Parts: sequence; structure tokens; C-alpha cells
Amino acid sequence: MWLLTTLALAAPAIAQESVGDTASQAPVDLVVVMKANRVLYLYSDGEMVDQFPIALGKDPIGTKRRRGDNKTPEGLYRLDWRNPNSDFYRSLHVSYPDAQDRAASARLGVDPGDFIMIHGQPSYDDREREGDWTNGCIAVSNAAIDEIWNRVSDGTRIHIYP
Repeated sequence: MWLLTTLALAAPAIAQESVGDTASQAPVDLVVVMKANRVLYLYSDGEMVDQFPIALGKDPIGTKRRRGDNKTPEGLYRLDWRNPNSDFYRSLHVSYPDAQDRAASARLGVDPGDFIMIHGQPSYDDREREGDWTNGCIAVSNAAIDEIWNRVSDGTRIHIYP
């Protein structure tokens, strides 16, 4: 509850690209995504140290259940590997699907999908993206993914809220 209260109090500042104070150099031990607010927060020792606006999957309401549903998953995951040569500048992999996701998709008789990433902008063109445009990933600016990339280690927890 404390975390949600803290996030709610921080929400008015989401228009900024980044908090950018001296705390912004602290190593990050938790990434929080608030889908409804379209904000990604970085935390260090329980303190929010940075935040970035995000874009989500093209059908952002609800959690991901199947390949091709254009939804961003919800739940607790890990950022478990990174791709410096991504088609979307740089990308960090979210450990979706976990055992619960696979079980939920199996009950529906569908493939849960995979390769959910936090990533930058497409490398193949330079047009401006507006709104939610990914296939289920979490997109940020290239400057934001550089900051996240440098501050988040593989294995860092990511909690994605509705």
C-alpha cells in the first residue's frame, strides 16, 4: 500500500522526461510501471529516483494472455537480459511469461507470447510515435532507455500495475 500511495503522490510530476536530481545516479533495485498513468518509475532503496513517460501495447487495458493480443502484461517480473542491437534502439527483456502466465494461457488453449521488452524508438525510421503503439512492450524515448540501461542490472524486479 505504501508503494501505491507514494506513486499516487508522485503522479503529478509525470509530464517531466526525468526527475534528474542527484538521486538519479543511485543504482536501481526496482522498476515500477503504472500502465494507467503511462509512467515508468525507477526506485533505489525504496525511494523513487527517476520517472519516464511510456507507451504501451496497442490494446493496453487488461493483462497479456496470448500472442498477438497487443496487451502489456501485468504482474511481478524480472528484467533478465538486454539487447544492445535491438530494432528499437536498445531493449531490456521482461521475464514474461512466468509459470502463472503460461498456466492462464494454457487454460484458454492459447500461446502466451513472449519477448516483452522495455525499449527505445524504432531504429528503422524516425517518425514520431504517439499514443500506445507497441505489440505489448513498454516503449520509452531513446534518452530514457539509455538512462534505464545504465542504471538497471539484469535480474532487477519490475512490477507492472494496471
